[in-house]
Amino acid sequence: MKRPVIIGITGGTGSGKSTIAKEICKSFDGNCIAMIEQDCYYKDQSHLTMEDRVKTNYDHPYAFDTALLVNHLKSLIDGKAIEKPQYDFEVHNRKKETILVEPREIVIVEGILVLEDESLRDMLDIKIYVDTDADVRFIRRLVRDLNERGRTVDSVITQYLTVVKQMHEQFTENTKKYADIIIPEGGHNKVAIEVIKGNIHQILARQE
Repeated sequence: MKRPVIIGITGGTGSGKSTIAKEICKSFDGNCIAMIEQDCYYKDQSHLTMEDRVKTNYDHPYAFDTALLVNHLKSLIDGKAIEKPQYDFEVHNRKKETILVEPREIVIVEGILVLEDESLRDMLDIKIYVDTDADVRFIRRLVRDLNERGRTVDSVITQYLTVVKQMHEQFTENTKKYADIIIPEGGHNKVAIEVIKGNIHQILARQE
């Protein structure tokens, strides 16, 4: 099996990373794309109490098991399937269940710190930064955490002001300099998405 095209999509929380990934997937056969969400690779916290898990800074690089993510990408590049971990955001810990991910022609890695780690960054063929205004990103995060992660309004606001905003400025925004493509306005930027799709097609054609 030829080496897959590895695409990294990053940006702040609520920037539209997932929307970009879904738009890319629409242009290709679903059987040729594997999706790897960085959020699935939060470290296991079974050794901590619930009270301590809640205190974890989930926007800091140390929160992620990046070594496992890198090893999984290496396996996919070598044509081997992986067991992608799953994370339960209500109990702040990994689930026992995993998801089998088979090797594919295209692998999309999506998350807030995809470009932060050099070893992970060097594996990416296309590096994308989704640049969206902070107020838009906060509103999207608020809606998501309320509807999908069992959070309260006060907890989301407090976390954003005391942790998320600072971590974005310190870690995520600084990785913009590594991006091959910067997409303003996320999934609404149709021209940029078409450019990315064309780039992927070109890489696949060269590999043929």
